[in-house]
Amino acid sequence: MRKLKLPFAIILLLFLFLLSLKGHANNSPSAIPVVVNSMKKDTKFNAEKLYDSLGLENYGLSKKAWQYALKGYQKLLTRGRIENTDVITICDFSLSSRQKRLFVIDLKNCELLLNTYVAHGRKSGMEYAKNFSNKANSHQSSLGFYITRNQYYGENGLSLRLDGIEKGFNDKALKRNIVVHGSEYASDDFLNSNSFLGRSYGCPAVPEADIEAIVNTIKEGSCFFIYYPAKKYLTSSKILNG
Repeated sequence: MRKLKLPFAIILLLFLFLLSLKGHANNSPSAIPVVVNSMKKDTKFNAEKLYDSLGLENYGLSKKAWQYALKGYQKLLTRGRIENTDVITICDFSLSSRQKRLFVIDLKNCELLLNTYVAHGRKSGMEYAKNFSNKANSHQSSLGFYITRNQYYGENGLSLRLDGIEKGFNDKALKRNIVVHGSEYASDDFLNSNSFLGRSYGCPAVPEADIEAIVNTIKEGSCFFIYYPAKKYLTSSKILNG
């Protein structure tokens, strides 16, 4: 009987040793990318699902605008650029200014919080915005990703500063005083007597009735995206292509 004790002890030790190796393998660095990749796939799936579940197509938001917005949002999130991570704002300037083309979406609770009018710069176009600039006094809108900053009261009342973070496209926004503000020319009443919304000096102007709700929702570090299918921007943006 004593001869059987040694082999059993060795087998038991080998079994415990193999168990320990399995535990180390599960926690090894090589196992981490699998988890990360699966998370990326889930995030992409949820983004597509959210677009459909919220009926964003029915509200007019183009799927391309949504896809680019989420792609940039995720890039900025990984870089730690977004402080208010719950919401994203999208201005879809591929749409007519007669349409409600500003969308504030709660990514945390999967809700469309606000959908309203937004005006473009007076030299960007008439009913449709077609021309964009980063230059001072251009009176044109600027494309790309912004981070919202502080609110303040100025000549247009309650306003919200926008920090353009794309060099060459919108990084002069703070110097140009490009802000979200309320205006009477961005409203149903204005459209009742005009063919399209009035236009700003480059600011994304919204209805006066909505400015307080918008500012309180997106202020202090959220992602703000102005979209138009301009080939130069879409192929040159370091956020979308970096």
